[in-house]
Amino acid sequence: MPPRQQFTPGPVLLIGPPGVGKGTQAKALMAVWGVPQISTGDLFRQHRREHTELGLMADKLMEQGQLVPDDLVTKMVSTRLSEPDCLRGYILDGFPRTLAQVRWLDRYLAETRSRYPVVVISIQVDRDDLLRRITGRRICPHGHIYNMYTQPPAVEGECDVDGLPLMQRNDDTEEVFESRMKVFEEETDPVISHYRRFGRFGSVDGTQDVDTVTKDIRAKLEWLRTQETAKTGVHRLSDLMSGIKKAQ
Repeated sequence: MPPRQQFTPGPVLLIGPPGVGKGTQAKALMAVWGVPQISTGDLFRQHRREHTELGLMADKLMEQGQLVPDDLVTKMVSTRLSEPDCLRGYILDGFPRTLAQVRWLDRYLAETRSRYPVVVISIQVDRDDLLRRITGRRICPHGHIYNMYTQPPAVEGECDVDGLPLMQRNDDTEEVFESRMKVFEEETDPVISHYRRFGRFGSVDGTQDVDTVTKDIRAKLEWLRTQETAKTGVHRLSDLMSGIKKAQ
């Protein structure tokens, strides 16, 4: 599929459990359409690097496999979405995760008179495959990444590039994975149900190679934007909030 920079994606939410590849796909779509990726993970890391209060709180919660509470997220997100590069759209990665965040985002889009509603693409991968992706991940101090199951180093525990010892992140354990999966399923199932009910939801097979997944996401999104439920049009707060109430 050739580049289609002239296509205006509007707000797009990539959704899926930990390790599914949302960040990778967000960056690919950002390059195709010339819109930014809005990743709560990236925003959290920025705050953590700057040692802000939010960054310190997010760091502790993420290490425990917990999601950051809504009240620590929405102000940061709204500030980012108000920047000029978001006018044609943006790729949301990691937000909204909960129905409460959906309410906030729909209110924000209505109050800022967005011409496009959120469209959701779910990247689906088998649970066992995800577990191997997470628990098999090893990283060297210079950032080279391996997977003990699918892309192991030539010498176990040693980076092929610089010979440095490989490390497993504290949150790449089975215990943290199971905790995250439990939270993901409990909080995001209502989000998926909401967007599916209103015809703004599609899914793709995330077990394929990266380029094929990107192609499938583009095709699904471009098709959804032709549907009456996801086409352009300034959205009224009353309509958006009514739709949320019906979905509860």
